[in-house]
Amino acid sequence: MHRHWYLVCLLAASSASIFADDSLDFNRDIRPLLSENCLICHGPDEEERAAGLRLDTAEGSREDLGGYAAIVPGDADASELLVRLTTNDEDLRMPPEGKGRKFTGEEIDRIRSWIEQGGDYAGHWSYEPLHRPALPSPSDAWISDWAKNPIDDFIGQRLVSEGLSPSPAADRLTLARRVSIDLTGLPPAWTEAKQFAGDDREDAYEAYVDRLLAKPSFGERWARTWLDLARYADSAGYADDPPRTIWAYRDYVIESLNQNKPFDQFTIEQIAGDLLDEPTDEQLIATAFHRNTTTNNEGGTNDEEFRNVAIVDRVNTTMAVWMGTTMACAQCHTHKFDPITHHDYFSFFAFFNNTEDNDQRDERPTIEFWTDAERQTKHSLQAKVDDLKNELGEIEKSDDAYEAKNKQLAAAKKKLNQFKPAKTVPVMRSVAGDKLRKTHIQIRGNYTSLGDEVSAATPAAFPSLPDDAPRDRLTLARWLVADNNPLTPRVIANRHWEEIFGTGIVSTSEEFGSQGELPSHPELLDWLAAELRDSGWDLKHLLRLLVTSATYRQSSVTTPAMVDLDPANRWLARGPRFRASAEVVRDQALFAAGILSDKMFGPPVNPPQPNLGLKAAFGGNTDWTTSDGDDRYRRGIYTMWRRSSPYPSMAQFDAPSRETCTVRRIRTNTPLQALVTLNDPVYVEAAQALARLTVASTTSNEDRITLAFERCLTRPPHEAEIARLCELVGKVQSHYQDRPDEANAMATQPLGELPVDADAGELAAWTVACNVILNLDEMLMKP
Repeated sequence: MHRHWYLVCLLAASSASIFADDSLDFNRDIRPLLSENCLICHGPDEEERAAGLRLDTAEGSREDLGGYAAIVPGDADASELLVRLTTNDEDLRMPPEGKGRKFTGEEIDRIRSWIEQGGDYAGHWSYEPLHRPALPSPSDAWISDWAKNPIDDFIGQRLVSEGLSPSPAADRLTLARRVSIDLTGLPPAWTEAKQFAGDDREDAYEAYVDRLLAKPSFGERWARTWLDLARYADSAGYADDPPRTIWAYRDYVIESLNQNKPFDQFTIEQIAGDLLDEPTDEQLIATAFHRNTTTNNEGGTNDEEFRNVAIVDRVNTTMAVWMGTTMACAQCHTHKFDPITHHDYFSFFAFFNNTEDNDQRDERPTIEFWTDAERQTKHSLQAKVDDLKNELGEIEKSDDAYEAKNKQLAAAKKKLNQFKPAKTVPVMRSVAGDKLRKTHIQIRGNYTSLGDEVSAATPAAFPSLPDDAPRDRLTLARWLVADNNPLTPRVIANRHWEEIFGTGIVSTSEEFGSQGELPSHPELLDWLAAELRDSGWDLKHLLRLLVTSATYRQSSVTTPAMVDLDPANRWLARGPRFRASAEVVRDQALFAAGILSDKMFGPPVNPPQPNLGLKAAFGGNTDWTTSDGDDRYRRGIYTMWRRSSPYPSMAQFDAPSRETCTVRRIRTNTPLQALVTLNDPVYVEAAQALARLTVASTTSNEDRITLAFERCLTRPPHEAEIARLCELVGKVQSHYQDRPDEANAMATQPLGELPVDADAGELAAWTVACNVILNLDEMLMKP
């Protein structure tokens, strides 16, 4: 092969490597370059591998290619990789057009220095065994004074290395609002916030956090994150998208989080609760995690095809949720970037290939689910039977009344035995005996084109299963949370960090493989992961650590210097500030207005939404009948989640359809969101309710504005804000003075009739003012 030694020599002579005196880290400095630009042709996928060259392993990079090698350790000039990166010959230069981008001069220098330093490879960071790192020794005195817990030791060291220092602590009211929204999804009541702000005990903040963690609303807030992962929805999916009764699973998640169920137990119950010894109804309902897959009820579809689609989804979801690994590529071919083969994929597929569900319209297998009302009815029927038995026992058989009473007892028993719950829940159940299915590799991912038979196994790149364990879902579930599995604790710790700080330590929380971002604070991530695992998988303990850190307590106010040095706040020199989730945006508006229902659990509800007049593709009506009473104002977690027509206002704030697993919601800010919070019926009702509440509380405009600010923003208003809102109220009230019909509409539609003796013009003006407050930036952002 033609060699371009002159170019290599010229490059070496003209540019001394900036890395010559520094030790390069393969995972940080080299792997991303190879993964992004080289491995699509020179990676694990042997069917697509070009020129027989493999660059994802040290052995492959050193292989003799006919008198030369891609990498000659210690000799960059003799390494074909560097030659191909620098040649001017378009036919020889790598990567070829369309397969990657041209390396920059700095990147070529980096490759050169790496080869000169020995060209050493290292295992991918996230696959390495998990060990708790030692806390860093403070390099600056302020770190010890500032730190509240070990998180701050790691953050402080990074701030020093980046030339940054932490921001002052946020004020008490800001902190009260921030941590309440993070832990419960709701702002604090003003009295609660004021009590905390005036508490001068040394542990006042920690005690406040503990009270929040103990609230039932904690489970409702954190269930949202898990239900995205579980692709929970109240409909079956595809074009027809019929309703599905699976809300008992949602309630299981809320209750489990409120009970602080250890995450390893939470995992095992959802993956394999049916395989536990004498499983409870709760553990069976937990297995609905993998019954959230879509089912296709359209006429003429092939049930086996869509059973297969469901298993593929279970494979991909399991690896994404617990392992942070994208598995889908390997369904059709060996993964091009990560060491997961086509064979590995279908070995993992085999764990899920022997369950009873088969894309049936009736969702079999199911279990009966008893509502509280149905349990009460059953209890009453049982009590009636017991009473009749007692009465019958007091009557002689020869007595004429005996036969009549015996007939009553028989009728009561029949009624009891025939009484069944109205709803059932789809669950997982394994087949056995001659119903067991064999699993084969599906060539190119086609379920009708079968290759070699495979047995259930985990990918070879990860820790192996115990030799003596059965190859079933229960063994798989235990493997996911085993002490020697380094990925699950890293992934779960990172996901909770992302929820609290806005961006994960690994920003690509869905991808811990070679295509993902490197951790910004790798030692901190490992410390948190080890702490989670060693604490008995205690999620509340993990969250308490995060929100009691000095890092979290910082003010989120930025300065030009911070923006220049850390625009995305990756080094955390300021507190987290980002837009709240769709559910929080909605729920806190209702909470501030005093109309949010605290009713928990039960069937999904239909809160108000615009009348869109939509129809499903096959004629199913997607419009809904708005719920009445408390159900009209339930928390967003209980809103009917229909995949083909997601609740519009929450969809605008990036809530997913949940057709598939959503690991990370991508936050957007668009003009349509402002139109929602200004005009959507839920937000208009909230403004109307808040107006009625403030007007009824006092006759002073200043006091009304103060009350609205305290309820909405957890702070008193500034004088300038009071002045501007008083001016607005006056102008709007003047506008409506001669327009009684408009005033009445503004004050009553859609909330309802005016209170007795209320002034429509006054309420209309305050509705507008409250609508403004509910649309302030502070309402939509975590402070």
